[in-house]
Amino acid sequence: MVKRKRTALEKQTNLPSLQNQIRRDPPSYRDDFLIQYRHYESQRDIFLSQPEGYDSDAFIEQLSFITHVADCYPEVTKKFPQDLADLLLRHHNTLETDLREKLVQCLVQLRNKDVIPSTALLQTLFPVLTTTHSKQLRTQLYQSIVSDIRNANAKTKNHKLNKTVQGVLFNVVEAGKDSPDAVVGLWAVKVTRELWRRNIWDDARTVEIIKEASLSANAKVMSGGVRFFLGVDKEREEMDESSDEEDYNESLGKLRHQAGINKKTKKKQTQMDRAIEKLKRKERNKHKTTVLNFSALHLLHDPQGFADNLYSMHLAKSNAKLSMEQKLLVLQLVSRLIGLHKLTVIGIYSYLLKYLTPRQREVTRFLVAAAQATHDQVPPDLLEPIIRKIADEFVSEGVSGEVATAGLNSIREICARQPLAMNDSLLQDLTTYKGSKDKGVMMAARSLIGLYREVAPEMLKRKDRGKTATMDMKSKEKLRFGEEAPGTIEGLDLLEKWYEEQKQKKIEEGGENADEEEDDDQGWEGWDVESDSDDSGSWVGVSSDDEKDIEISDSEDEKPSAKNKKSKADDVDTSEKMDVDDDDKPKESAQPEQDSFMNLATTRILTPADLANIAKMRAAADLQKASAKNTIALKNEEAVDQSIIEGPKTRGKSDKEARLAAVMEGREGREKYSSKRGKVLAEKPHSTTNKEKARKKNFLMTLGQAKRKQKRSLMEHRRILKAHVEKQKKGK
Repeated sequence: MVKRKRTALEKQTNLPSLQNQIRRDPPSYRDDFLIQYRHYESQRDIFLSQPEGYDSDAFIEQLSFITHVADCYPEVTKKFPQDLADLLLRHHNTLETDLREKLVQCLVQLRNKDVIPSTALLQTLFPVLTTTHSKQLRTQLYQSIVSDIRNANAKTKNHKLNKTVQGVLFNVVEAGKDSPDAVVGLWAVKVTRELWRRNIWDDARTVEIIKEASLSANAKVMSGGVRFFLGVDKEREEMDESSDEEDYNESLGKLRHQAGINKKTKKKQTQMDRAIEKLKRKERNKHKTTVLNFSALHLLHDPQGFADNLYSMHLAKSNAKLSMEQKLLVLQLVSRLIGLHKLTVIGIYSYLLKYLTPRQREVTRFLVAAAQATHDQVPPDLLEPIIRKIADEFVSEGVSGEVATAGLNSIREICARQPLAMNDSLLQDLTTYKGSKDKGVMMAARSLIGLYREVAPEMLKRKDRGKTATMDMKSKEKLRFGEEAPGTIEGLDLLEKWYEEQKQKKIEEGGENADEEEDDDQGWEGWDVESDSDDSGSWVGVSSDDEKDIEISDSEDEKPSAKNKKSKADDVDTSEKMDVDDDDKPKESAQPEQDSFMNLATTRILTPADLANIAKMRAAADLQKASAKNTIALKNEEAVDQSIIEGPKTRGKSDKEARLAAVMEGREGREKYSSKRGKVLAEKPHSTTNKEKARKKNFLMTLGQAKRKQKRSLMEHRRILKAHVEKQKKGK
């Protein structure tokens, strides 16, 4: 096909200059614009009649001109955006690369000029993104969609736009959910993941899109959704940290240096002002309150139903289309959901049993999944077979140290979340590995002992309990399934201990204990609030000195006599004696030691100074606990790190061949029996040592050193001679 030649009007008209003139004075150049617009319409019609043989260069130039001045004549260019959208939607697979790219750029530019809304742009670009065969066009459309949504939410959240786009993406994912060949939902997952990573979308609707993608029949879409839940929050944290670490001081110092040397211009001053504004904005962001960002796993609407569907769809059935890596991803997500939300998925424990063997590929990840799927509400009967299987397969005399370390560490992680899954005999067998010569096995066994010293010391042998655990056995009750510890105020025991130390210091200094009211007044300094002078509705204090002697009774007959009082007192004494003497069923008449610090909360109003002290002491206690060697962190919400299961990396003993190979590797590029000093002397023959240089020095230069040598004391002379003899003995 012969390309059409440009007309005389196209050659004579300078579109860039006309564009500048129209931008300055639109009414004056309206007729010129109408001529060009009619010319564009004729080119469009010719292009639609023969799109393959058309000269696209002139058409591209005309599209660029109309786009730049479309906002000056909105009534004339009313149909122009729709024309561009129709061209892109209908002919995106047959258009030339330059023309196709220009159509996308024009639509984005019209959106930036507010000629079309964001919804119209996204409804045009997203269908093309999911149907085009061009990789270059897909990349351009993806970047355009993400940048448009990001710009729309730059100043404030555009909830209307976000809700519309999320609805479109949800429908795309749901439409191809049951089809194994539908890959359309993959782009919805990519767009959603990028916007979540940039903190633009962080609500429950976003999570529902990925939730539907995770239940897709297509393996790629499912993998994208599962990977979102497993790693997108970490990516968001890393991105926030990298953005916070941006340093503008370098550019500011460079500009200040140039401002003092180069000629002062308006451009340089503008750059300087921008750099200073960035620094000020960064400083303001440091003191800004942080926004609470919930994890994607916390925003799930129905985690129990989601976990059941994941397991039944991808794991319970023999799905041949899923690879082992994809099954492991699903297994990790299901176990993470179970541990985080304390769910019950009974089938997963029997599913894990067949993979818990040292010969299984990626067995460490299966051990991690077993630990993550454990919490204190899981029945111990479901976990006992898993612990028994790990102990039989991994922890024995015939396996290597790395295998035994992984087995003991995984058992410890499971028991840290559900201690009742372990029985006494198996625990005592596992603790015998504390004397192993392998460092990893020894550390894993000792960490298991340290765990049960805290939670259930009665299950250990007497020699393994330790002094503290043995003393705490009397006050601690045995573990019971489903029983939760009563809630307390964190750090209140530290505050009680601090008050006791302060009182002890005052007693040692010889001063009297200060009144509690004075302490309260000091604690409320700077926190006073103006009170109303009118006390008409307030409570009035009444003295109650004799209140304990008053007994209220309905009639005189019900008054207890002295004899009855005496008999009751005797009964109380005998009951207390029974409580003390009875060893089988001890009854504590006083408050338990663990609740003694709660007396402070019931007898004292905590001041802001007290709360500040609690925060400081809790931070110090957490730091001390984190630095301790035998500390076991019981956190069901945190994912289990694979390095915790594997244990410390130890370098095994190498044989003679490996040692020789390492020696020969170090000798590469070196001459035989030569050192670095010999190489330097060979390359630079004129280089000499300090001794040789001293021989060539003038006598007057060495005269001071000779005089100092003559003035040595006997002790110094003896010391130098002794050192000389020792060097001679060593062969130096």
